[in-house]
Amino acid sequence: MPDPIRPRRPKIIAVTNQKGGVGKTTTTINLGAALAAEGKAVLLVDLDPQGNCSTGLGVDVADRKRTTYDLLVDEAPIAEVVMKTGVEGLYLTPATTDLSSADIELFSNEKRSFLLHDALRAPGIDGLGFDYVLIDCPPSLNLLTVNAMVAADSVLVPLQSEFFALEGLSQLMLTVREVRASANKGLRIEGIVLTMYDARNNLSRQVEADARTNLGELVFGTVIPRNVRVSEAPSFALPVMAYDPTSKGALAYTALAQELIAR
Repeated sequence: MPDPIRPRRPKIIAVTNQKGGVGKTTTTINLGAALAAEGKAVLLVDLDPQGNCSTGLGVDVADRKRTTYDLLVDEAPIAEVVMKTGVEGLYLTPATTDLSSADIELFSNEKRSFLLHDALRAPGIDGLGFDYVLIDCPPSLNLLTVNAMVAADSVLVPLQSEFFALEGLSQLMLTVREVRASANKGLRIEGIVLTMYDARNNLSRQVEADARTNLGELVFGTVIPRNVRVSEAPSFALPVMAYDPTSKGALAYTALAQELIAR
């Protein structure tokens, strides 16, 4: 566990976009690893039943003894679910396909939208010494994603630099407003990060221009390039910083982490 010299509450960020394939899990893993490289203690919460965040960090299904499912459904103490990863300063609450039934199992629970909020604010969480908690959300606006938004201080939205990229943002922003009005008035947009960006491509540049025109300072200055090293790294169960620290992808996530810290 991180060294709990001064107990503190971590900053909780939900990494979400209901559109699949936009780089949510890639951003969660690599931003988390980049923050850890900057000396921060980081917990990744795998909230996607596909468990790609766990797999991408080399955690076999057989080794996921306690999972995010236990955290939500059985209300297991978070200290029993958190596990170390192979990256110094980076920790994980893993997920399995069990999480896919959570919506149904939690439907009758009166506090179903607050379960992750309560888990991440339970007595003792401050003493674990985390600086950041990044929640890898599923590609849908379901109960799991609502749990993430209710638990979070802010929302970080990966936005793929491709056609129709901005279309789904309106529904996401509406959900954020609804959660802010009903359950988490302090929830804010941490920022929009452009992913899979190709500066040689007119479409990527147009998406960036549209995003910056419509969303202004919400869009991070750092963009994440389309980079083969970023794509290859998960097959080696490594963040791109560990796989190829000099690659454009690694340098971009380092810059994003520094920009996030500065914010």
